[in-house]
Amino acid sequence: MKEFKTILFATDFSECSEEAFQYAYTLSKKCGATLVLLHVICEPVDLRGFYVPHISFDVLEKEIEDGAQRMMDEFCRKQLKEGDDFKTVVVPGIAYNEVINQGKELGADLIVMGTHGRSGLDHVLFGSTAEKVVRKSPIPVMTVNKS
Repeated sequence: MKEFKTILFATDFSECSEEAFQYAYTLSKKCGATLVLLHVICEPVDLRGFYVPHISFDVLEKEIEDGAQRMMDEFCRKQLKEGDDFKTVVVPGIAYNEVINQGKELGADLIVMGTHGRSGLDHVLFGSTAEKVVRKSPIPVMTVNKS
């Protein structure tokens, strides 16, 4: 079996992600792997050129980044223990692209992520980040559906 040295866990902070985290965490502990927690901030709609009272686009973007980092810090406080081998990454972009790009940059041996299990029209309209990662990633991907 391939040795796992770095496991990338992608989260959107949903219940489904929390379930997937348990698999990523347990696997990282058993393999002695570094666990990298990734959150991708979906690119906000560019509002430049529109009148948005009392806030600039740059300020809005910074507030979104700060909020995402606070959510990551809180997630880590709840889920991880002192001495755990982990790091966090919060980046803006298109979720499936960034999951794959970060996996490559970090030299991840496995990507773990939750899947919401959307179907029908919801799936057609919104697609599935997990599905796109599975189809396009050169790195093995483990998906976990909330049970």
